[in-house]
Amino acid sequence: MTLLEYEAAARERLSGPVWDFLEGGSGTESMVQAGRAALDRLQLRPRVLVDVSTCDSGCSLLGAQLTAPVGIAPMAYHQLAHPEGEVATARAAGEAGALLTVSMFASRTLEDIAAAATGPLWLQLYWLRQRDLLAGLIRRAEDAGYQALVLTVDAPRVAHRPRDVRNGFAVPAGIRAVNVSPSVMSASRGGQAGESAIARHSREQFDPSITWEDLAWIRERTRLPLVLKGVLTGEDADLAVRYGIDGLVVSNHGGRQLDFAQPAADALPEIAEAVAGRCQLILDGAIRHGADIAKALCLGADAVFIGRPALWGLAHSGASGVSAVLRVLLDEFAEVMALMGVARVQDFKSSGIVHH
Repeated sequence: MTLLEYEAAARERLSGPVWDFLEGGSGTESMVQAGRAALDRLQLRPRVLVDVSTCDSGCSLLGAQLTAPVGIAPMAYHQLAHPEGEVATARAAGEAGALLTVSMFASRTLEDIAAAATGPLWLQLYWLRQRDLLAGLIRRAEDAGYQALVLTVDAPRVAHRPRDVRNGFAVPAGIRAVNVSPSVMSASRGGQAGESAIARHSREQFDPSITWEDLAWIRERTRLPLVLKGVLTGEDADLAVRYGIDGLVVSNHGGRQLDFAQPAADALPEIAEAVAGRCQLILDGAIRHGADIAKALCLGADAVFIGRPALWGLAHSGASGVSAVLRVLLDEFAEVMALMGVARVQDFKSSGIVHH
């Protein structure tokens, strides 16, 4: 099966409001299509008569050894897609040798997810007004063996998402962000027509006043590597390195935040030039084929994150569905490596693509 077949199957299995929450974008939803279009504009330039009898897709990402340069992006409430939620996703990621980034709004506990995982885990954080809550999550992540922290920086507030407003979307009964106190999450429940409870919650709980100087507060509380997710400019990439950031996720938040922004794939070369190898780079968004992984590496990424396709697999058949989605991507990537004449991940260069 292709990833698009899993998408169709997931759409059949999920309720309309949940599907809209997972698939929808902000504003005109232009960015949902723009991310894909940016990758489609890139064409591969294969080399021939290269020994590809053995291709090595393995790589290291902030010390984590991966079967291929692929991870799962942080997404809240996996139980929206399957009752096992993040525990099933963690099992599948471990089986595939992929990284899983767990959302602070996961619907299973950090500890249960870690118990199910055989691969590396990172924890994603939003900067909440209640810093003691963040400090507690950081401690729990360290104790459970998570290997890095990912701070999402493109969401001082949740953008207007028309589908959620139209549906009056709220987190369904029986699903909770179990790692965060119920009082902090209360605004995300109780939907009403014409309002997104997710946006209401962000206005209440997200701290929009944070600056680069605030990163020191996290640094004082952990020795884990710190990754920023949602950087789209060379200026911010350079600042991140100066502030000691270990990795950047070049991301449009799945087309769910700033409408009409530059797609992540278009922003990546500028960021790679600004960083100049001083920190690791991950491209997030619109990855739908193994060839997209190759394109991202040619643009300067060290790895990619997939988002919605993991949830499509989860909705399809739990852990086995996520495993199948990852297997499709990794099999396609292995074929692309051989047919491009690239025997090792680190051999992908900018000369391997052309802009169409």
